[in-house]
Amino acid sequence: MKSDSLVIIPTYNEKENIRNIINAVLNVTEHQFDVLIVDDNSPDGTGTIVDTMIAEQPERIHILKRAGKQGLGTAYIAGFKWALVNGYDYIIEMDADFSHPVEKLHELQAACNTGGAHVAVGSRYLTGVNVVNWPMGRMLMSYFASAYVRLITGMKVCDATAGFVCYRREVLEAINLDAVEFKGYAFQIEMKFTAHCMGFIIKEVPIVFVNRVLGTSKMNSSIFFEALWGVIKLRLDSIFNKKRFVRRQHPPRLTA
Repeated sequence: MKSDSLVIIPTYNEKENIRNIINAVLNVTEHQFDVLIVDDNSPDGTGTIVDTMIAEQPERIHILKRAGKQGLGTAYIAGFKWALVNGYDYIIEMDADFSHPVEKLHELQAACNTGGAHVAVGSRYLTGVNVVNWPMGRMLMSYFASAYVRLITGMKVCDATAGFVCYRREVLEAINLDAVEFKGYAFQIEMKFTAHCMGFIIKEVPIVFVNRVLGTSKMNSSIFFEALWGVIKLRLDSIFNKKRFVRRQHPPRLTA
């Protein structure tokens, strides 16, 4: 039976994790979640593994296959559009590598379903620094990046760069997804800031983030610097280009 909630997991070379992360999401007992994998033509065969799992549970597991690496942001945008076309009310971003705690999925969904949030963020920094097995340099970079975002944007979100996020359907319908600019690290900031400027309520749910054990991180310096300058551009747009942050009242009807 189809759920009202969809977990979108972008993948590129995640064969070590993909079967286990899908099964973990499907086995959450507090609420049923369906899964959409957005795979960027992983040469390690990630997509093929997903295909075999779809054959076993076609109602709950889905895949979008893309021609190659096109960036995290574009993967999520593709997933968001698919989710809207297919009638999901709660759409969740999640990594494939178990860095985001599967057991917190129902809390994110509940924050949007019954907790009054339009956007729920799985926050590493709401109650201190809750990150395990990250090098000190990366942890400091991430923590101060979120502080920098708060300073520049005025958005009171402790973990602005978080990638474990639940959106109500109405938020994604209100945002012009085709106008989202950033593809990497800054994508997460842009989505939250756009929702914030549109007046949507953002709440944070504390999580413990655990660095991946299997597979390879996709983080690099260019992604970081995109976020550094991107935050300034977003703030300037909120002052001089306010029409960018006006909610769409009658978004175009999406089709599969």
